[in-house]
Amino acid sequence: MWSITIKMMKKNMKMLVPAGIAILIGTAFIACTFLFGNTLNDTLRTQLTAQYAQANYIIQSTSAMSGSGSMPTVGDVKTKQINTTDGVKSTYIQQMLPVNASTGDKSATLLAINASSDDRLLPVKMAKGHQPTGDGQIALPSKLADQLSVNIGDKVTLAANYGSGISGSDSVELTVCGFTEDTNGAYGSYGGAAVIGDNTMAKLQGADSESDLMFTGMTLDIDESKADAAVPAIRKLLPEGYSIETRQKAGDEALKSLSQSGTNAVTVFLMCFGILAMFVAALVIANTFQVLVAQRRRTLALLRTIGAQKGQLYRSVIGEAAILGLIASALGIAFGSAIMAIVVHSHALASLGMTGGLVFTWQVFVIPLVFGVVMTMLASIGSARSATRVTPLEALRPIEVSDNKRAGIARGVIGFLLIALGLVLTVGAVMMLRSALSSSDLSDRYSTMLLAAIAGCALIFIGLVVTAVFWMPLLMRLGGAFAALFGPAAKIAHANIQKNPRRVASTGVALLIGVTLVSCIGTGAACAKQTMNNTLDTHYSVDMVAKGSKLSKSTADKIAKIDGVKTTLYAPIARGSVTVGGEERSATLIGVPDTATLSKVLRADLGGVSLGEGKALAPTYSAFTGKVLSFKNGQVSFTASDDSGSGEASSANTLTFSVIQRDYRNVDTDVSVTLFVNESYFQSKQVQADGHMLLAAVDTSNASAVDIITKAQTAIGESAGSSLSGPIAERVQWNQIVDTMLALLIALLAVAVLIALIGVANTLSLSVIERTRESATLRAIGMTRGQLRWSLAVESLVISLVAGIAGEILGIAFGWVGSYMVLSLYSDTAFISDWKLNLIVLVVAAVAALLASVFPARRAVKTPPVEALAEA
Repeated sequence: MWSITIKMMKKNMKMLVPAGIAILIGTAFIACTFLFGNTLNDTLRTQLTAQYAQANYIIQSTSAMSGSGSMPTVGDVKTKQINTTDGVKSTYIQQMLPVNASTGDKSATLLAINASSDDRLLPVKMAKGHQPTGDGQIALPSKLADQLSVNIGDKVTLAANYGSGISGSDSVELTVCGFTEDTNGAYGSYGGAAVIGDNTMAKLQGADSESDLMFTGMTLDIDESKADAAVPAIRKLLPEGYSIETRQKAGDEALKSLSQSGTNAVTVFLMCFGILAMFVAALVIANTFQVLVAQRRRTLALLRTIGAQKGQLYRSVIGEAAILGLIASALGIAFGSAIMAIVVHSHALASLGMTGGLVFTWQVFVIPLVFGVVMTMLASIGSARSATRVTPLEALRPIEVSDNKRAGIARGVIGFLLIALGLVLTVGAVMMLRSALSSSDLSDRYSTMLLAAIAGCALIFIGLVVTAVFWMPLLMRLGGAFAALFGPAAKIAHANIQKNPRRVASTGVALLIGVTLVSCIGTGAACAKQTMNNTLDTHYSVDMVAKGSKLSKSTADKIAKIDGVKTTLYAPIARGSVTVGGEERSATLIGVPDTATLSKVLRADLGGVSLGEGKALAPTYSAFTGKVLSFKNGQVSFTASDDSGSGEASSANTLTFSVIQRDYRNVDTDVSVTLFVNESYFQSKQVQADGHMLLAAVDTSNASAVDIITKAQTAIGESAGSSLSGPIAERVQWNQIVDTMLALLIALLAVAVLIALIGVANTLSLSVIERTRESATLRAIGMTRGQLRWSLAVESLVISLVAGIAGEILGIAFGWVGSYMVLSLYSDTAFISDWKLNLIVLVVAAVAALLASVFPARRAVKTPPVEALAEA
């Protein structure tokens, strides 16, 4: 029976190719995922063990990590006995300390480590010069030396910095003796490390000597030939709570600890998309085997006639699937490995900070292979069961490959129950969240509501997939009816789509899954961006704000000339305080010519507002709390700070204004209240200016926000002590994050969409094979080759576009639900969709559909009508 199975596979090789490609792509994705995870782990391992330098054994604490016990000092450890243990070549007790380095008017924060007697155990490399040979020397990181403009032989002042801005009481002056390079990224977050003497390290930490410093661990270089005796001897010398391990084991433990904190989430996240791709591939495989079994009904019936048992036919189909899955999965693993090899060796990952190499593990080969074979076999079970139902009498009947079986009632009942349950959960979660938001009482119920919404959407989607055999053919029929208006060839395509509704539904579902997810993610990203932009517009009423005590008019003019900056207002400001609701609040007073000028840069309704004598414009809501600001008797008293920008000392000056309130926020983010008055108060010296502020309206339609910010930062750099803020910066950062995540997710989902489009091509190919005699008949009665090609193209377009549009509608709906559940906590959710992305998806689906019809059409027109009609 196996020889017959192999022969049937060879005969139908062309039909198996699309299914094999689908398996290949899915398994290649899974293999790439594991290889990417291995590269990530290799990078992390290198970074985590970089501080070990070339040591092969590590002494480290096992109890301090859990917070138990007290840490011993260096003097408490038997370091001399460890150093003299037979087989120990050298040791290094590393000490680290954040320090401030300064020279002249320049300063920087860096990390200092102590020198080592063995250069091979020093975590950083000496790029120039040498390690400190005395306590009056320091080796600086090369980049930091450039920043401080120092060279070998120059002096720098070093003081301890404990992260809170408080420096140690002692500082030392050191001579630069060399420059270091952190080639392995041991101290990447610090930009490298400086090297100082042991006594200098002790002095900066307020200790009398190195022996009084805390013992955090030790790295050792041990002769491997003597390690079996040396390691147990050293272990006996260690204080309680410390152990000695090989470098490999220490790295494994560090990586395991980091992975438990979420590093493996990257691999798990990517694996979800690999599994999705294989699920879509299973639909393609199932279609292929359904037609194979249908085409072989006469052959299978003949086999039954000569004595083949049902079990043998069943095992034959399953075995064929296993062989296909094995070959395609093996090719997929090789293809995925080749892709990752190219990516790694082309240094494409270096830009992401991943310096690891290509690491092969058993998971790379076993899991994709097993997954691919099992999924292929599972996908063929339905076809194998159909093979067992073939009777010997069917060998005498005409071949009928179309499957017009009605879908089971059980499938429909289960599917519609899932949809109903999903709707109840989703609508219930949305209504509960809406009620909770109106009462401002989320308490601990939010996580439950969010999980209910996720579960509800998932059940709806699964229910729609299960019942697709009922509703998808109806949509295809409607799409085909519309297409039939475009000529006789399109009418034939419409008729052909209805011939096998189950297969068309399965093909449509494969594409529906990918498009729905792409549309859902795109919609969620669009809603998130617009919601955040609306929030920024509400909470930041000025696009860009520059301020400073020395912000000059020339700097303001340079910013005003930047492309994308529409309007600017350069205004004097004064700092002080006001009383709001009985409490004293910090405030800034800004002088403007009039409300017409102010309205060009301030996003607020200023209709009917006039800043005449004795009047001030104040915000309606607090930018910090969102609560209404209440001014007693409609008046506000502004008390200027004693220290004026001119340096003149005077008593506090208080001015009282009638308040006009409008909704604007965060003009000056450093204070609670920002007031606008007529600039005449500053011109008449009733208010002494502390500095100036530039308010700018920005238009990013013709200029990049990034370019605007970059140029503005460059211009403002000429005014010492000035700063730049406003929503334009936050908007750029937020949009970049969302766009990056969107691009990544869509790139991953593109794999599933690609496999689904292969399924469309497969369906057309199978349809062409089924309709060989029908196509020949049409050719015989006058249908041209072009018309036959157009008929297949229309059929492909209808399947792809109907499934694509249905997927986009579902994706938008799910995206809106998800956006409301997540974003409504922070602001009013903007319900929009990324129509550009949706259009691109449909265009890609249409183009791919046309391309998918090329090879089936060539096959359809290749066979002469006489030969096709003569086929049995």
